Parts: sequence; structure tokens; C-alpha cells
Amino acid sequence: MRRYHRLLALVLAAVLLLAGACARAQEQVQALFINVGKADAALFFLDDQRFLVDTGTKDSYDQLERVLEAYGVTRLNGVVITHTDKDHVGGLKKLLKSGIAADHILSMRYTSEDFDDGMTDKAMYQGIKEQMTDDGRYYLLLDEVQEIDGWEKAVNSLLENANTDIYVTGSNSKLMSSEISTYLTGRYISIPVYTLSFAEYLDFKKPDSRSPKELLNEYLRLGGFPIVALGSFDERSAYQIVEGIYNSVITNDITKRHNIMNFDLFNRVVKYIVENVGKTFSANAIAKFLKSEGRSLSVEAVYNYLNWLEKAFVIYRCQRYDLQGKSVLKTQEKFYLADASLKYCIMGFHPTSIAAMLENIVYFELRRRGYEVYIGKNETKEIDFVAVRRDERIYVQVCRRLPEEYLLMPVNSRAKEILLQICLKISPQSKKRVQLMTTFFV
Repeated sequence: MRRYHRLLALVLAAVLLLAGACARAQEQVQALFINVGKADAALFFLDDQRFLVDTGTKDSYDQLERVLEAYGVTRLNGVVITHTDKDHVGGLKKLLKSGIAADHILSMRYTSEDFDDGMTDKAMYQGIKEQMTDDGRYYLLLDEVQEIDGWEKAVNSLLENANTDIYVTGSNSKLMSSEISTYLTGRYISIPVYTLSFAEYLDFKKPDSRSPKELLNEYLRLGGFPIVALGSFDERSAYQIVEGIYNSVITNDITKRHNIMNFDLFNRVVKYIVENVGKTFSANAIAKFLKSEGRSLSVEAVYNYLNWLEKAFVIYRCQRYDLQGKSVLKTQEKFYLADASLKYCIMGFHPTSIAAMLENIVYFELRRRGYEVYIGKNETKEIDFVAVRRDERIYVQVCRRLPEEYLLMPVNSRAKEILLQICLKISPQSKKRVQLMTTFFV
């Protein structure tokens, strides 16, 4: 279950790359998830550097090698092993030809029975230092570090006092707290990992004989968790798996961590959010809804619940953007779920929810492509998304069906162009950006 827990964290493998002197936050990170059967491997591109997360099994190494060759990867800057199960570490020996000596790769998993409960940051630091026997560069792979109180102090000391390249993975909110970010300011790069995009889902389903349209329908219903995509589960089984992931996060990362006493009331807030994905609402609206059901909860408590769910990467906040004043509005936000399947495992599937889930999918597709995403507001009118990346801005309207009057237009290249512009609400000058969004569903 802990493996699935990391998958939901979307950080799941929230990988903090502690690489030398200072982070280069402006650089874009690209991720490629490699199909190595029921094993794990992902390739990350950071500027001119290449990092591999897990290596699959020994038997799947040929598939991994073909992908590396296809993308022109002749040398890896680092290899991250999230834990030492054979489906993660099996191909590591063959990768050592990249030039990293085996005894200079130190891997620790702090949920292991090898480590005592209550281990201090000092003991963590000393335990690692004892294994560093020379002045060469060491690659430290530290998994589930949140189990060590003050782990960031140990990591910070190793960064300053030793020749190290450090990779940290762990469970979401504990690992990504604001205190840690403050302590490691300028010393880390954070790589968020979302559930599968539709393009990645298609890769996972190879060599499935079904059409992309059929697989899109399945993707909309079952979501993008890798464990579901790799199997051939029926709807009920898939939702049971996702529900297990969800309950694990809710219990461990929120309820226990924040000592929530009235779980029933908290669960009602969660269901309200899930039911209203893609709709604007406020904490005050939730408080009024609960009051109408004879339940009492302060607006401040609702704000806390929303923040905790967000920090656990169950929901993502999308603020409103005033197109005229070019400012971010702090009221009437939207929230999106980490994966569409979370809605269905909690509320059940209903065809009327597909439009909202399409919007949910497009939101994360824009996030994956490096955009900051907002709701567009122009006086009383709204557009689904304003996506901003440095000096680039695009406007996206998500629709399941085009209005009938547009479908009756003559089908020629100009008509298609007009339809795309109507659907996506972007300028005619940007055919490339039209293509960007339309190919997602093609």
C-alpha cells in the first residue's frame, strides 16, 4: 500500500534533487515513463542532464535500454532507486557502466527494519558518513526520509560537508512542508509527478488492439494510476484499488497528521469538493451547505481542510485570473482532483460527470507542460483556463460537444480552423497552439 501511497502523492515520488550549490528553478523538467511491464522506470530530462528513476527488473532491461537509445541517452547524470525491490533495482548493475562505481551509490529506505524507530537526524548523518570511505563523489538515494525527525538537517549537513549528489523521495505533505522548503532554500529542485497523462496511458496499454478513442473512454472512467493502467481490471476492481490509495492518504497524511477528531464532518467536506470539481465555490459556500444539513463547521476549519487536502496532493487549487486587471483573484476558486478515478471511487460513475472530468484532465495536461493555470474572468464572463508560461499566454475552453450550429458548417480546412478557435477560444494567429490542445484527444 505504501507504494500506491507514493503514486497518489503525485509527488509520489516527489523527487527533490539536491544538486550542488543552488537550484535552477527556471529550468523545465520533462518526464518520460518507460513501459517495463509490471516494473518501474522513469527518465527525467533537466536541461542537458538525464536522470533515471528506478531500473525495472533484470529481465526488462532490454526494453529500458531501447528507450534510452531511442532518446539518445548515452550517459546518465544520476540514477534514483526509490526502494530495493527487484522490480525497481533489477537493471542497476548494467547501468553502472555509466561511470558510477557501485560502492559510491548508497541507498537507504528509512521504513526498513534496519533502522530503529526514533532515529535522530544526527544518527542518520553519522550512519551515512561512515559509509563514505574516500573523497570521491557519492550518490545518496534516501527513501521515506520523512520518518526521521529533522532529516533535512542531516541532508543539509551532507550537502555542505561531503561530495554528494542527493536524491530524496518520500510521502507527500510531510516531505513538502513549508518549513523544509525554507530550510533548503536555493539547494533543491522539486519534481512533481502526476498520474498518467492520456499519452502515457496509451504507452502503458501497448500493444492493446483498441482504438485511441476506446482507450480514451476507458481512461476517463478508470483514471491514470499506473497500477490500474498496467492491469486488466474491471471497473469495480479498479475503483477498489483507487479507494485503497485514497483512504491511505486520507488516514495517514491528513486525519492522523492533523488530529482530525470529527472524521464524518471532514468526509462530508471532501465529498462536497469531489461533487463540485470544475465549479467555483468558496469556503463560506461549504460552511453554508453543511449548515443546511444541520452540521456546524466554521469557515476557518473549512479553509484548514482545503489546505490539508491540497498539501496531501488530493486536490489542486486553480485561482481566478482577471483578464482586464491582469491580477489573481482570491475568491471563488476551483479545485481539481489528482485523478478522475478519485471522484468515481467515492461517488460512483455517472455519464453526466464526464464534462467536468475532461476539464480536470486538461488542467493537469497544462500543468505537465509547465504552465501556471488560472480560471479566466472578464467581468461577468469566464473562460475555463488561462495558461501562463513565462511570456506566453494561451486561453483554453473545454467542451465535450460543439454547439449544433457549428457542426452544420461546411467541413473544409477553414471551417475546421474556425471550429478549433471557437472551441479553444484562442487567437487565429496561433495555429500551433491550437494543435497543442487538439492533439491531446486525437
